[in-house]
Amino acid sequence: MKNFISVRDVHNIDDLIQKALAFKANPQLSASLGVGKRMGLLFLNPSMRTRLSTQIAAENLGMKAVVFNVGQDGWSLEFMEGAVMNGNTVEHVKEAAPILGQYFDVLGIRTFPSLQNKEADYSETYIHQFIKYAGIPIVSLESATLHPLQSLTDIITIQETFKEKRKPKIVLSWAPHVKALPQCVANSFAQWVNAWGEVNFVITHPKNYELDAQFTQGATILHDQSEALQGADYVYVKNWSAYTEYGKVMCTDPNWMLTNKKLAITNKARVMHCLPVRRNVELSDEVLDSPASLVTQQAGNRVWAAQAVLSEILPSTY
Repeated sequence: MKNFISVRDVHNIDDLIQKALAFKANPQLSASLGVGKRMGLLFLNPSMRTRLSTQIAAENLGMKAVVFNVGQDGWSLEFMEGAVMNGNTVEHVKEAAPILGQYFDVLGIRTFPSLQNKEADYSETYIHQFIKYAGIPIVSLESATLHPLQSLTDIITIQETFKEKRKPKIVLSWAPHVKALPQCVANSFAQWVNAWGEVNFVITHPKNYELDAQFTQGATILHDQSEALQGADYVYVKNWSAYTEYGKVMCTDPNWMLTNKKLAITNKARVMHCLPVRRNVELSDEVLDSPASLVTQQAGNRVWAAQAVLSEILPSTY
């Protein structure tokens, strides 16, 4: 694996899942794989789970992880080709990325979309500019449109907890929120579930919240949440802002929040969320604090997802 930007970088999802679960059983399984190697973790936006889990994963493989908060610890970066840098940006990625490529063996990048310009956000300029100029493997720690480490974690968690000899019914359910959020997690989860195999996958959301079809193709789309939840084995709860009316909040209906009453029509569904979660807005206390909730186990698996990915990338750095 050269880079890890989306599910398309993965040769075999099931093999990667098994590798992650092997690391969970024995975190020091490949403790010398990254000895003498450094990973840079660049954050253009805040992080807790992604930052800490990737640091731990790197260290479990013997790597040294260095965190750098762009714009806070250093200069603000310019990414546009031909930019006249007479504004707030101080350093161009053309200079920054090659230097980082000399300092590190692997580079993780986290950035969010502006939610102002769909074309610019969906071009994934930031990630692609680092791939172009750094000269070393790039790992997405979340980008403008996707969050592949989170999605791998989600699939690992489903594989780990589903014991029946059939593919589960998985529902991605939109939830209310107090502000406009990116489509990254929803896009990515849909992309990974669709690529995983013969899964009964349903996405439910209010009208006007359709996601980009390139990520959802293969899923059933329903605007009736109750219909979607019937017989569900897993319910993944997530807010996202509108894609067509880009970045806008088109619905604030609190009735879309998942409750125990709604779960009664599922197949004793387990509930997932990428965190952080707005309690009693996106998910009710009664669900989050119930045995149905997988959010803590899911977040814990972030370490093993990152460790599996880095173990695939490290051989390409020698």
